[in-house]
Amino acid sequence: MGKIYGILITIMLLCIGCQWQLKPNDADSDKQQISVQRYDRIEHLYLTTGDYAALQQMNTVYPIQTRMLIEDVLHLGHVNDPDINKKFLYFFQDSTLQTMLADVQHQYADMDDISLELETSFLRLKEELPEIELPQIYTQIGSFDESIVVGNNTLGISLDKYLGADYPFYMAHYTEEQRHMMDRSMIVPDCIGFYVLSLYPLPAYLQVSQTERDQHMGVIQYVVNKITERTVFQNEWVNQVDAFVKRYPQMTISQLLTISDSTFFKK
Repeated sequence: MGKIYGILITIMLLCIGCQWQLKPNDADSDKQQISVQRYDRIEHLYLTTGDYAALQQMNTVYPIQTRMLIEDVLHLGHVNDPDINKKFLYFFQDSTLQTMLADVQHQYADMDDISLELETSFLRLKEELPEIELPQIYTQIGSFDESIVVGNNTLGISLDKYLGADYPFYMAHYTEEQRHMMDRSMIVPDCIGFYVLSLYPLPAYLQVSQTERDQHMGVIQYVVNKITERTVFQNEWVNQVDAFVKRYPQMTISQLLTISDSTFFKK
């Protein structure tokens, strides 16, 4: 009986962490598939129950995600430290974080709308930039740290940063302008924006002015607007890029992202 119970728990964990996908048609089998891995559910199970099977799955099925969460997002230490699991569990016993864990699961019990928009947007991005490799996308829960984490061809969405502008913790710790960006509707634009920025960063070896940084972000934000087919960002830098593209309609997104001279947009 105990063995059967263990098998059922394992199957349940696999279902929690993954989203079922239909086998693609042969005609579409060469296309890259976009799906969202619900790592946050496994994480939530461990952080609220201390379930060892959940922890084991975090470390074996999602080793990259777990390392990035513990080391790069939460900064709790190295993932291989002897006491890191207890430290991780204890960290989230804070009452504010426990409330947040429950709120995340409530607000994001269903993510079908986001998954569909992510798939549409990333496939559209792939059409514009055919040389890029699409990332593995997953959801996680941080402690109100980074919203999007990109690395090792993965893209992590921290759902704790998208609980709505009127979320009580946000109201006490963030400005109105910041809270405006911490909404469900911003998940897909942020994913596209941060991923494109990771592919086309400002050269680290160059000393660039704030104006050049703003202009580069204007290009990224223009691309986000175009790829999502939404007017997400509106500012003078985006307007400059938009006006430039209208003057040069043959300009591709790939060419746009590789322009290094910010004064080019003012010509």
